[in-house]
Amino acid sequence: MAMRRQSWTFEVAFIVLAGFATRGFSKSFTITNNCDYTVWPGVLSSAGSVAPESNGFELAPGQSRTMSAPAGWSGRLWGRTLCASDTSGKLACVTGDCGSGRTDCGGGGAAPPATLAEFTLDGSGGMDFYDVSLVDGYNLPVLVTPEGAAAGGNCNPTGCVADLNAACPAELRVASPAAAAAGGGGVACKSACEAFGSAQYCCSGEYGNPNTCRPSSYSQFFKSACPRAYSYAYDDATSTFTCAGTATTYTITFCPSTSSVKAAGPNPLINGTTVNAGGNESAAAAPRPPSRLVLVCVAVFALARAFL
Repeated sequence: MAMRRQSWTFEVAFIVLAGFATRGFSKSFTITNNCDYTVWPGVLSSAGSVAPESNGFELAPGQSRTMSAPAGWSGRLWGRTLCASDTSGKLACVTGDCGSGRTDCGGGGAAPPATLAEFTLDGSGGMDFYDVSLVDGYNLPVLVTPEGAAAGGNCNPTGCVADLNAACPAELRVASPAAAAAGGGGVACKSACEAFGSAQYCCSGEYGNPNTCRPSSYSQFFKSACPRAYSYAYDDATSTFTCAGTATTYTITFCPSTSSVKAAGPNPLINGTTVNAGGNESAAAAPRPPSRLVLVCVAVFALARAFL
């Protein structure tokens, strides 16, 4: 009877672990709000990509949330700002709104302008590909920091850590009604494509290839401030990053502090601009919890020992 119990226990262990192997390992994203205002992160999966555990949530100043994404996930993450609910409970945001009317974006993307963190996990050669894009404009500073990566690739922090809203050219500036009435500054900065809609700025039509679509004075404004971020459609050479291996996790920080940028390493993330030095980074420095696979393995083998 003991032998039958032992055999049954290990069959269960094998089935559970096989199930995890079939689903693939998950990568984790820790999203931290270091701004002095509430941010509503939104998440959009690419077509054909299994959605992560959440498509949107709310982060008060200083809060963090860790979420898992399926193996092979591709999509983008951004922050919505100046959000409020009307009398019917419908949520609307001044920047980055996804149109769902809820905290969860439910498959909706960011209305430009918005700073985008883009990922393709477990892509070509088993590499993760990631970038921070200002092609759709800018609404708040974002830093992406890979952690625990194996050797290989161009695995470095990237982002746009400067506050560009104050410096945004007048023709690209977005102001909230309240700020405009008070004669204040902007809350977001449009791309030239969004502002003017021309093929030259949108890299479309006869400008739809890297030979004819060149950097403009407007894209160079973004590139000068944020050298590692995408500034226009064909800005690939200096703006795409890769990490090797399956152990990489990612921290996405809104409004990173000066200390957190320095801690990310000696990388050219700042170029003659001022970093938005919001609150502290204590939440991001907390110990990372064990992965779900580790917890399941511990539970399964504890069960096996109980039947031996």
